[in-house]
Amino acid sequence: MKWDKFLQLFVVKERKFYPLYVRQAELTESAAKLLGELMGEAKPENRGKFFEQIRVLEKEGDRITARIYQELNKSFVTPFDREDINKLASQMDDLLDHIHDSARRIVLYSPVRIDISLTAIQELVLEDTHLLAGVMNDLENLRKKPAPAEERCRAVKVNEQKADGFYEAYMSTLFTNEKNFSELLKLKNIVQALEDTADAANDVANTVKGIIIKFA
Repeated sequence: MKWDKFLQLFVVKERKFYPLYVRQAELTESAAKLLGELMGEAKPENRGKFFEQIRVLEKEGDRITARIYQELNKSFVTPFDREDINKLASQMDDLLDHIHDSARRIVLYSPVRIDISLTAIQELVLEDTHLLAGVMNDLENLRKKPAPAEERCRAVKVNEQKADGFYEAYMSTLFTNEKNFSELLKLKNIVQALEDTADAANDVANTVKGIIIKFA
Protein backbone atom coordinates (compact mmCIF):
# COMPACT_ATOMS: atom_id res chain seq x y z
CA MET A 1 0.00 0.00 0.00
CA LYS A 2 1.31 3.44 -0.90
CA TRP A 3 2.12 5.78 2.00
CA ASP A 4 -0.46 8.42 1.00
CA LYS A 5 -3.23 5.81 0.90
CA PHE A 6 -2.11 4.50 4.28
CA LEU A 7 -2.36 7.97 5.80
CA GLN A 8 -5.76 8.49 4.19
CA LEU A 9 -7.12 5.54 6.14
CA PHE A 10 -6.31 7.33 9.37
CA VAL A 11 -7.86 10.57 8.12
CA VAL A 12 -11.11 8.78 7.31
CA LYS A 13 -11.15 7.05 10.68
CA GLU A 14 -10.56 10.22 12.66
CA ARG A 15 -13.51 11.92 10.95
CA LYS A 16 -15.94 9.37 12.36
CA PHE A 17 -16.24 11.36 15.60
CA TYR A 18 -17.64 14.49 13.98
CA PRO A 19 -21.06 13.16 12.89
CA LEU A 20 -21.51 11.60 16.33
CA TYR A 21 -21.00 14.96 18.05
CA VAL A 22 -23.37 16.55 15.54
CA ARG A 23 -26.00 13.94 16.38
CA GLN A 24 -25.53 14.57 20.11
CA ALA A 25 -26.15 18.26 19.47
CA GLU A 26 -29.25 17.57 17.37
CA LEU A 27 -30.76 15.44 20.12
CA THR A 28 -29.98 18.07 22.73
CA GLU A 29 -31.54 20.89 20.73
CA SER A 30 -34.65 18.82 20.07
CA ALA A 31 -34.95 18.05 23.79
CA ALA A 32 -34.60 21.73 24.69
CA LYS A 33 -37.42 22.59 22.28
CA LEU A 34 -39.64 19.94 23.85
CA LEU A 35 -38.81 21.29 27.31
CA GLY A 36 -40.12 24.66 26.18
CA GLU A 37 -43.33 23.06 24.93
CA LEU A 38 -43.70 21.18 28.20
CA MET A 39 -43.27 24.37 30.21
CA GLY A 40 -45.74 26.18 27.98
CA GLU A 41 -48.42 23.54 28.54
CA ALA A 42 -50.97 24.99 30.95
CA LYS A 43 -52.52 21.64 31.86
CA PRO A 44 -50.19 19.53 34.03
CA GLU A 45 -51.83 16.32 32.84
CA ASN A 46 -50.70 17.09 29.26
CA ARG A 47 -47.03 17.61 30.12
CA GLY A 48 -46.22 13.92 30.31
CA LYS A 49 -46.28 13.43 26.53
CA PHE A 50 -43.48 15.96 26.11
CA PHE A 51 -41.46 14.34 28.86
CA GLU A 52 -41.77 10.93 27.21
CA GLN A 53 -40.41 12.37 23.97
CA ILE A 54 -37.48 13.89 25.87
CA ARG A 55 -36.88 10.52 27.54
CA VAL A 56 -36.60 8.85 24.13
CA LEU A 57 -34.06 11.47 23.00
CA GLU A 58 -32.09 11.04 26.22
CA LYS A 59 -31.87 7.28 25.68
CA GLU A 60 -30.63 7.77 22.13
CA GLY A 61 -28.12 10.28 23.46
CA ASP A 62 -26.78 7.63 25.82
CA ARG A 63 -26.27 5.29 22.87
CA ILE A 64 -24.44 7.95 20.86
CA THR A 65 -22.18 8.74 23.80
CA ALA A 66 -21.39 5.05 24.27
CA ARG A 67 -20.59 4.85 20.54
CA ILE A 68 -18.08 7.70 20.88
CA TYR A 69 -16.38 5.89 23.75
CA GLN A 70 -16.25 2.69 21.72
CA GLU A 71 -14.77 4.44 18.71
CA LEU A 72 -12.24 6.17 20.93
CA ASN A 73 -11.08 2.85 22.35
CA LYS A 74 -10.59 1.49 18.82
CA SER A 75 -8.84 4.55 17.40
CA PHE A 76 -5.12 5.02 17.03
CA VAL A 77 -5.40 8.48 15.45
CA THR A 78 -7.86 11.05 16.83
CA PRO A 79 -8.74 14.57 15.59
CA PHE A 80 -7.77 16.10 18.95
CA ASP A 81 -6.65 14.91 22.38
CA ARG A 82 -8.24 11.66 23.50
CA GLU A 83 -9.02 13.19 26.89
CA ASP A 84 -10.89 16.05 25.20
CA ILE A 85 -12.84 13.66 22.95
CA ASN A 86 -13.97 11.78 26.04
CA LYS A 87 -14.70 14.97 28.01
CA LEU A 88 -16.67 16.62 25.22
CA ALA A 89 -18.83 13.53 24.70
CA SER A 90 -19.46 13.24 28.43
CA GLN A 91 -20.39 16.91 28.79
CA MET A 92 -22.75 16.84 25.83
CA ASP A 93 -24.39 13.80 27.40
CA ASP A 94 -24.61 15.64 30.73
CA LEU A 95 -26.33 18.59 29.05
CA LEU A 96 -29.01 16.32 27.62
CA ASP A 97 -29.36 14.62 31.02
CA HIS A 98 -29.92 18.01 32.68
CA ILE A 99 -32.65 18.89 30.19
CA HIS A 100 -34.25 15.53 30.89
CA ASP A 101 -34.00 16.13 34.65
CA SER A 102 -35.56 19.58 34.35
CA ALA A 103 -38.52 18.11 32.48
CA ARG A 104 -38.79 15.24 34.96
CA ARG A 105 -38.97 17.59 37.92
CA ILE A 106 -41.69 19.72 36.34
CA VAL A 107 -43.80 16.65 35.57
CA LEU A 108 -43.12 15.07 38.96
CA TYR A 109 -43.75 18.18 41.07
CA SER A 110 -46.56 19.60 38.94
CA PRO A 111 -46.17 23.19 40.19
CA VAL A 112 -49.22 25.44 40.36
CA ARG A 113 -47.54 27.94 38.02
CA ILE A 114 -44.44 28.25 35.89
CA ASP A 115 -43.18 31.80 36.25
CA ILE A 116 -41.66 33.84 33.44
CA SER A 117 -38.23 33.64 35.07
CA LEU A 118 -38.24 29.86 34.67
CA THR A 119 -39.26 30.20 31.05
CA ALA A 120 -36.52 32.79 30.53
CA ILE A 121 -33.85 30.33 31.67
CA GLN A 122 -35.30 27.62 29.43
CA GLU A 123 -35.15 29.98 26.46
CA LEU A 124 -31.48 30.67 27.19
CA VAL A 125 -30.85 26.92 27.34
CA LEU A 126 -32.59 26.47 24.00
CA GLU A 127 -30.43 29.19 22.49
CA ASP A 128 -27.37 27.47 23.97
CA THR A 129 -28.27 24.16 22.33
CA HIS A 130 -28.62 25.94 18.99
CA LEU A 131 -25.25 27.62 19.45
CA LEU A 132 -23.61 24.35 20.44
CA ALA A 133 -25.12 22.60 17.43
CA GLY A 134 -23.25 25.15 15.36
CA VAL A 135 -20.10 24.48 17.35
CA MET A 136 -20.36 20.73 16.72
CA ASN A 137 -20.72 21.42 13.00
CA ASP A 138 -17.61 23.61 13.25
CA LEU A 139 -15.49 20.92 14.91
CA GLU A 140 -14.05 19.47 11.73
CA ASN A 141 -12.69 22.89 10.69
CA LEU A 142 -11.77 24.01 14.19
CA ARG A 143 -8.03 23.95 13.55
CA LYS A 144 -8.23 26.12 10.42
CA LYS A 145 -11.22 28.32 11.27
CA PRO A 146 -11.70 28.61 15.04
CA ALA A 147 -13.40 32.04 15.00
CA PRO A 148 -17.02 30.91 14.41
CA ALA A 149 -16.84 28.37 17.24
CA GLU A 150 -15.14 30.87 19.54
CA GLU A 151 -17.91 33.39 18.93
CA ARG A 152 -20.61 30.82 19.66
CA CYS A 153 -18.82 29.73 22.84
CA ARG A 154 -18.66 33.34 24.03
CA ALA A 155 -22.40 33.66 23.44
CA VAL A 156 -23.01 30.56 25.56
CA LYS A 157 -20.98 32.14 28.37
CA VAL A 158 -23.06 35.31 28.16
CA ASN A 159 -26.22 33.21 28.39
CA GLU A 160 -24.87 31.39 31.43
CA GLN A 161 -24.34 34.73 33.16
CA LYS A 162 -27.88 35.82 32.24
CA ALA A 163 -29.24 32.54 33.59
CA ASP A 164 -27.39 33.14 36.87
CA GLY A 165 -29.05 36.54 37.09
CA PHE A 166 -32.53 35.11 36.51
CA TYR A 167 -31.83 32.34 39.02
CA GLU A 168 -30.68 34.69 41.78
CA ALA A 169 -33.55 37.12 41.25
CA TYR A 170 -36.08 34.30 41.16
CA MET A 171 -34.76 32.67 44.34
CA SER A 172 -34.90 35.98 46.18
CA THR A 173 -38.48 36.57 45.11
CA LEU A 174 -39.47 32.97 45.80
CA PHE A 175 -38.30 32.96 49.39
CA THR A 176 -39.85 36.37 50.00
CA ASN A 177 -43.27 35.83 48.45
CA GLU A 178 -44.07 32.11 48.38
CA LYS A 179 -45.96 31.20 51.57
CA ASN A 180 -46.76 27.62 50.62
CA PHE A 181 -43.74 25.61 51.79
CA SER A 182 -44.48 22.64 49.55
CA GLU A 183 -44.76 24.86 46.48
CA LEU A 184 -41.58 26.70 47.48
CA LEU A 185 -39.60 23.44 47.57
CA LYS A 186 -41.00 22.37 44.21
CA LEU A 187 -40.09 25.61 42.50
CA LYS A 188 -36.68 25.79 44.16
CA ASN A 189 -35.79 22.34 42.80
CA ILE A 190 -37.08 23.17 39.33
CA VAL A 191 -35.19 26.45 38.98
CA GLN A 192 -32.04 24.77 40.30
CA ALA A 193 -32.32 22.10 37.60
CA LEU A 194 -32.73 24.73 34.91
CA GLU A 195 -29.78 26.77 36.17
CA ASP A 196 -27.67 23.61 36.30
CA THR A 197 -28.59 23.01 32.66
CA ALA A 198 -27.29 26.44 31.67
CA ASP A 199 -24.09 25.68 33.58
CA ALA A 200 -23.76 22.36 31.72
CA ALA A 201 -23.99 24.15 28.36
CA ASN A 202 -21.21 26.49 29.45
CA ASP A 203 -19.08 23.50 30.46
CA VAL A 204 -19.29 22.25 26.86
CA ALA A 205 -18.31 25.68 25.54
CA ASN A 206 -15.34 25.84 27.92
CA THR A 207 -14.07 22.46 26.72
CA VAL A 208 -14.28 23.56 23.10
CA LYS A 209 -12.38 26.75 23.94
CA GLY A 210 -9.71 24.60 25.56
CA ILE A 211 -9.40 22.51 22.41
CA ILE A 212 -9.00 25.67 20.34
CA ILE A 213 -6.20 26.88 22.62
CA LYS A 214 -4.36 23.58 22.14
CA PHE A 215 -4.62 24.03 18.36
CA ALA A 216 -3.03 27.50 18.53
